[in-house]
Amino acid sequence: MAPPTLRERRRAAATQEILDAAERHITEHGPAALSLRAVARSLGMTVQALYHYFPSRDALVTVLVTKAYDDLADAVQAAVDTAADDSALPRLVVAAEGYRRWAIAHPEHFQLLYGTPLRDYAAPTDGPTTQATRRMSSIFERELFADFTTEQLAAADAPSLSPALRTYLEQLPHYGLGHLPPPATALLLSAWGHLHGLVVLEVFRHTSFLGDQQAEIFRMAMQNLLEDVHRRIP
Repeated sequence: MAPPTLRERRRAAATQEILDAAERHITEHGPAALSLRAVARSLGMTVQALYHYFPSRDALVTVLVTKAYDDLADAVQAAVDTAADDSALPRLVVAAEGYRRWAIAHPEHFQLLYGTPLRDYAAPTDGPTTQATRRMSSIFERELFADFTTEQLAAADAPSLSPALRTYLEQLPHYGLGHLPPPATALLLSAWGHLHGLVVLEVFRHTSFLGDQQAEIFRMAMQNLLEDVHRRIP
C-alpha cells in the first residue's frame, strides 16, 4: 500500500486530537455535557471547522463509544492473557475482575457505555458500536462455556423457557463459540446481568459502604456465579 499523503496524515492527526479532547471533556464533565461546541472551544477551533472531521455529534459519539468498548475489551482480554497458567482462579473470574478494574478506573467512560443514554443519540444499526459489543460478548461467552459441548449446553438445567422465549433465543447471534442452545443463552444473560449489576453498583458508589472489601465480595460473587452455572450443565 502507498504511504499516506501529507494531507491524510494531517487529517488523521487532527481527528485524533479531537477525539483526545472529547475524551478529556467526558472525564472532566461527564458524557451528558459532551457537545461539538465544547470540544471545538477546547481546541481553539470553530464548530464549522470541526464539522470537516465529524459531521455531527452522533458521529463523534459513535467513535467514542466504539473506542470505549474496545478499550474495555482490551482490558478484559489482557487480564485473561496475563493470568498465570497455574492460577487456581477460573478464567471467567479473571475476565470479570478485568472488567471491574477498567470500569472503576474509567467511571466516566463506563457511564458513556452503560449510564443514562445520551439525549437523541441512537447508535447506527449493526454499526461499529455493535461490532465492539460483540467482541466483548465473545470473551465472556468463551470463558463461561469453553469446556462444554453443544449437547451439554442444550441439556443445561435452566429455568423452564416459554416457547416464545425459546424461539427468540434461538435467533440471537452468538460470537464466542458459535451457536448457543437457548438454555445456555439464558444462563449467559443471567450471569451477565449479575456480573454487570455488581460493577454498576460499585462504579456509581452504591456499595461504597463496603470500602476496601468490595474486591473480595466481587470475587466471591463471581466464583459462586460460575459454580452455579457449571452445576447446571451436565
